[in-house]
Amino acid sequence: MQRIYPQGVPCWVDTEQPDVEAAKEFYGGLFGWTFEDVMPPGAPGRYLIARLDGQDVGGLAGGAGGTTAWNTYVAVDDADAAVNRLAAAGAKVLSPPEDAGEGGRSAVLADPQGVVFRIWQAKRRLGAQAVNQPGAWNFSDLHTADRNEAIAFYENAFGWQVDDVGFGLMIRRPGYGDHLEATIYPDIRKRQTDFSAPPGFEDAIAWIGDTSTNEPPHWHVTFAVADRDQAVLDAERLGAQVLSQEDTGWTRQALIRDPQGAEFTASQFTPPTG
Repeated sequence: MQRIYPQGVPCWVDTEQPDVEAAKEFYGGLFGWTFEDVMPPGAPGRYLIARLDGQDVGGLAGGAGGTTAWNTYVAVDDADAAVNRLAAAGAKVLSPPEDAGEGGRSAVLADPQGVVFRIWQAKRRLGAQAVNQPGAWNFSDLHTADRNEAIAFYENAFGWQVDDVGFGLMIRRPGYGDHLEATIYPDIRKRQTDFSAPPGFEDAIAWIGDTSTNEPPHWHVTFAVADRDQAVLDAERLGAQVLSQEDTGWTRQALIRDPQGAEFTASQFTPPTG
């Protein structure tokens, strides 16, 4: 069964890179991804679907100029209606809805703090199929300079709820756990009970954190890895810069800047025991 994403759930990540071939070499070497160029012959630009064991995990696009970064997409049922709703809630429309071939329809917006995010109305491309496993997208986190303003906007815009679970602010899309239980994860609640997940974790879709010194507000992408230390060694060997490392009660993380400047986190899941 393919994974589908209800409205309001982050569903896809991609990055624009000046040198697509170099990006393929880096991410293929780090995460074991393979790639398919889905742009038709003669089309301007390139867009590659990255896959892990044959399942879609994200995208690499050719890009010139601007900041190289990872982008997060939120699923919507109707991109045009969503843009109108989001603009009314205070978002700025940076790129109006347009078709991405037969894959879907997308738009680019910025929240009231200027944080860029994208929306995706799925057609043939339903979103990331491999997630929360080594080499795949884990979560996107909102790094914000004003938590209260961010929470007010996103709760209004997407119907999200934010819970303080002690070790962080968890964003929930109410009902998402029911969707997962009815589709691809019938045992989701049992599995989360086994590692003492906080209440409501089955609905978790993202996290909110404060920006660090000199860090602009942004949506930050985290990929799961089996071994943080090995991922650090591999990233450095492939030309990346490891900016920091941190161990928490639930993860071992490394903040990495890829060779062309896009930053992401590699995270090894280490839940508490006992």
